[in-house]
Amino acid sequence: MSAFSIPLSGLAAESAALNAIANNLANLNTDGYKSQSISFGDLFNQMQGVSGNGDPIQVGSGVEVGGITSDYSNGSVNSTGIATNMALQGNGFFVVRNSGDNQMSFTRDGNFSMNAQGQLCTSGGQLVLGYPAANGQISSGAAPVPINLNDQSTIPSVATSSFQMTTNLDANAATGATFSSPISVYDSLGNAHALTVQYTKTGSNTWSYSVTIPSADVGGTGTTTQVASGTLTFDSSGNLTSPASPVSGIKISGLADGAADMSLSWDLTGSGGASLLTQQASTSATASTTQNGYGVGTLTGFSVLPDGTIQGQFSNNQTLALGQVAVASFSNVQGLTQTGNGNLVSTAASGAAVIGKAGAGGNGSIVGDAVENSNVNLSAEFSSMIVAQQGYEASAKVLTTMNQISQATIQLIT
Repeated sequence: MSAFSIPLSGLAAESAALNAIANNLANLNTDGYKSQSISFGDLFNQMQGVSGNGDPIQVGSGVEVGGITSDYSNGSVNSTGIATNMALQGNGFFVVRNSGDNQMSFTRDGNFSMNAQGQLCTSGGQLVLGYPAANGQISSGAAPVPINLNDQSTIPSVATSSFQMTTNLDANAATGATFSSPISVYDSLGNAHALTVQYTKTGSNTWSYSVTIPSADVGGTGTTTQVASGTLTFDSSGNLTSPASPVSGIKISGLADGAADMSLSWDLTGSGGASLLTQQASTSATASTTQNGYGVGTLTGFSVLPDGTIQGQFSNNQTLALGQVAVASFSNVQGLTQTGNGNLVSTAASGAAVIGKAGAGGNGSIVGDAVENSNVNLSAEFSSMIVAQQGYEASAKVLTTMNQISQATIQLIT
């Protein structure tokens, strides 16, 4: 009898709604979880005829679950302080795969860690995919592969080829006064050498300079060995007029550690063209020194940039890109199928994954040292639960009423 099937369909539909609400509440603290809601649709209406004016007379057959929709809005960002954790804000999903196959899955759960091989992985052991890097250059055109943070755990040394010194020489210094500025430079083996630039005032607006290195570093005798010298001339405003920048031809040969000979240039001007070497009526001092070489570095830590680039920090104060996390988007996110543990897979309804970078092509950005919380709204879920409960009770009441009517009909017959 339809009198029984209609309220039974209501019980089944409201029970499904309560199940969805219960699942949302159960995953209130599940990282990256997206809440779900159920929509209902009426069942086929049976035609009973037409009214006197020709309008159809139809009686409904009950209700069914029309669909389940996931809310893919952002969850709040929870800062964890763990370098491997990532929170995706905006469109997109992290791309992961099982270590034993090439089946891709997609997730919003960025509670990542490192496995024994140095690979970035999910809490379930799936490998996080992204774009590899070589010598700090990301191969964004390559196919996504598991990100291995141990691939560049060390970086080789780079020999110094140029240096700068921001120095003021005291214009009131007496002739014969000296001032020295040390700077460390690196050879091809990554060993540091202490150069010293000594300035000597030789006259009005005129200084000489001498660049020396410890004699032991070049197998020489005595304390220091001179590798360059020259004259500095300033105008009446204390600006350097000669020599022209840069001073090239500073040669260091015969290094005792067996490194290649060094050829250095001394850049006397900054990026804006202003002189880094001045003569003002102020105590001689060197404010800063810079040079473009460094020794061998080992990975000491890393951070994640908004575009998903994993930026490594090394013991030699250098930074280098270790890889870039991939982000996938879909034409219809409601078509994705959930497989548990926060994972989803693509279907014909969702369309194929479009894999790219965070912050590009409509994809969201990544927050490092954080995870995305569930977007379940506790108060909204309790409100929905009350509505579903009332609907369930109403259908149960109709079912009880129909049962009473049936019993009364049976009693009339007997």
